[in-house]
Amino acid sequence: MTGVRYFDVRHVTGTVTHIDIDNTRVESAGTSFVDRAILRVLGPRGWGILAIDHYTRPGGRSFQELLEKAGRLASLTGQEVILADVPTGSLPVPHMKEDPGSVDIQEKQQLLAEVEKSARIEGIRSTRASYIERLEEVRFEDSSGNESHYTLSRSGYSILAVAGRGSDMQMGYQRKHTLQDFNLRHRQEDGRVAAGRAIALLDARAPRGGTMHAVLDPELAGVFAHEAVGHASEADLVQEGSSVLGGTIGERIGSPAVTIVDDPSLPEFGFEPLDAEGSRVSRTEIIREGVVQAFLHSRETLAAVGHGHAGNARAMPGEPPQVRMSNTYIENGDSSFEEMIRECRSGILLKGTRGGQVDPGRGVFQFNAEYGYHIEDGEVGAMVRDVSLSGEILQTLHSISLCARDRSMHQGYCGKGGQSVPVSDGAPHVLLMNAVVGGSGSD
Repeated sequence: MTGVRYFDVRHVTGTVTHIDIDNTRVESAGTSFVDRAILRVLGPRGWGILAIDHYTRPGGRSFQELLEKAGRLASLTGQEVILADVPTGSLPVPHMKEDPGSVDIQEKQQLLAEVEKSARIEGIRSTRASYIERLEEVRFEDSSGNESHYTLSRSGYSILAVAGRGSDMQMGYQRKHTLQDFNLRHRQEDGRVAAGRAIALLDARAPRGGTMHAVLDPELAGVFAHEAVGHASEADLVQEGSSVLGGTIGERIGSPAVTIVDDPSLPEFGFEPLDAEGSRVSRTEIIREGVVQAFLHSRETLAAVGHGHAGNARAMPGEPPQVRMSNTYIENGDSSFEEMIRECRSGILLKGTRGGQVDPGRGVFQFNAEYGYHIEDGEVGAMVRDVSLSGEILQTLHSISLCARDRSMHQGYCGKGGQSVPVSDGAPHVLLMNAVVGGSGSD
């Protein structure tokens, strides 16, 4: 076909299994099937893109017709696209520990019910447990002759418990997701932990807000790395002028204690053996010892923006690739948690996350912690609730004075442009000097 510079096809088949239990009642349980492909054709200037259900592989007249249709769409765009030449090839998929697909849905439902039941202790008014499992077989082919095929399984669960005393309602939750494993066995302790935290929060008070030293636990510090730094490092946002990190390559924007990495090759929940454009994946140091090193890229943004390597184009089945994070984290430091608390002396320990907001263009953020504790005279004190952390991204990076050596990763899904993909984020405990902490106990 004349005028076609390049094409690729990413075809995903598989299953999605879900179970939802609300106050002992099974609200839904079932398995749906996935069979979707995305065909991209690069014309003289830009893309023509087709989403295809029940796709058949190249070779016949039907595929030629699809190419021609996508080519006509490409001819309508005036936006010039250049693709960088990049290494290709797939990493080995991690070994499957226990195949979730080998466990029938009745057993999964019973195991989830046991987790939900374990949270129904005295003082708990309601509980909800959910399980999700995705098995995806991915085939990638392009006009350069690159072909890859792999299968990945991801599964996970969550348990939410709500405690009440009069009109005061508090919640606790636990969630765990895993790659290439089934992790729903013997998880009743998570239900008890979620319930116990919800009840404890009934007796906690909101702190008085203000500027103070703060120790962030690995979950909240990981959310900061993902939301405040990871999104700002996505090169499509840099290209659009919507990132506070634009134009900062080689500049010091944080303290020497801060190294932030994104690594899709790491066998965590955000692992990909190759990205959605067939590019080889590898570790990217976004910030090394406070200095900006690189951005996260697709082939298109690498050609346009530079500074880094491709391998961070990701997509849901049947959707076009976008520049996305994978496994994003703050590297370990040299301190212990106990040393950090002593160094803090007076302040607050913030734990967990209940969401928040970030504007990577303006460079500001606000996150809600799940709960926290006062730090007094270098020791952890009373529990607090309804507490938040806010600030400017660049100023906050300079304010990180210590990182512990206890990094842990937390799993979930990240949304962008109408798509949601699996990710992990993490950090060690982090000491943040002169943080802006909000609480409903503020004057």
